[in-house]
Amino acid sequence: MASPLTKMKKNVYVILILPCVLLLLGVLYYPLTTVLAPTFSGEGFFLSRYIPFFADPYYRVILVRTLKIACLATLICTVLGVPTAYFISRRSPGLKSFLMVLSIFPLLINPVIRSFAWINILGKNGVVNALLLKAGILTEPLTLLYTEFSILMGTIYLFLPLMLITLVGSMDNIEDDISEAALSLGASRVAAFFKVVLPLSLPGILVGAVLVFTGSITAYTTPNLLGGNKNMLLATFIYQRAMSLSDWTGAGVIALIMILLTFIAVNIMQTLARRLDRRLA
Repeated sequence: MASPLTKMKKNVYVILILPCVLLLLGVLYYPLTTVLAPTFSGEGFFLSRYIPFFADPYYRVILVRTLKIACLATLICTVLGVPTAYFISRRSPGLKSFLMVLSIFPLLINPVIRSFAWINILGKNGVVNALLLKAGILTEPLTLLYTEFSILMGTIYLFLPLMLITLVGSMDNIEDDISEAALSLGASRVAAFFKVVLPLSLPGILVGAVLVFTGSITAYTTPNLLGGNKNMLLATFIYQRAMSLSDWTGAGVIALIMILLTFIAVNIMQTLARRLDRRLA
């Protein structure tokens, strides 16, 4: 039987965690339930409201576009973030702090301001087209704004700092002696990075990839300002259904699909991380 002291400790833990549980139930889960519950109340089959979403070609295009941009943003942020984070993690403390401040600076700027900056860069009279026209590479400006490309650029710029913060924190825990031991055994610096540093960084890569992917799926301001109505994503589609058309049930259908996509993506990334960990071990 449990001693009185053990029972008292359990009661203390329950008392300490109870306010957090009540807050989550009242602020997050209850409103979410009220939005999602009507989506199962259609006539006939309880998933009857979800079938039209996957049957409509227009909805499928939005879903595929959202997944494509989220996957590309996650891949590019990982490819750019791993070597950059490794470089930052191996600098002196003062330089590392300065580089980290530069890395997270975009997160300190309002998303609307960030998006307008990209509008000035990618617009027909923007920086990119002006440079290409002056260099004689183009005879007329390119249409870079309000495309999937502009959404992707804005998404990468938005979430790359999250990848860097996660990876730098993970790589800081890798001792220099481990890499030096690999070098002393005859491995090149590139081989030591891929055989030693990269496998040890997989937990940070996984966390960063999840943050970038989920953030890319749920981002609203950047896709709305850089993509316009012609390149709508699920987040902007939810806003249209709820605020413009007052179709809260339809918005709830899209919201649940986004939640399920997030859970599926997390499970896939965890499975890939475990397999890569076994192969690189």
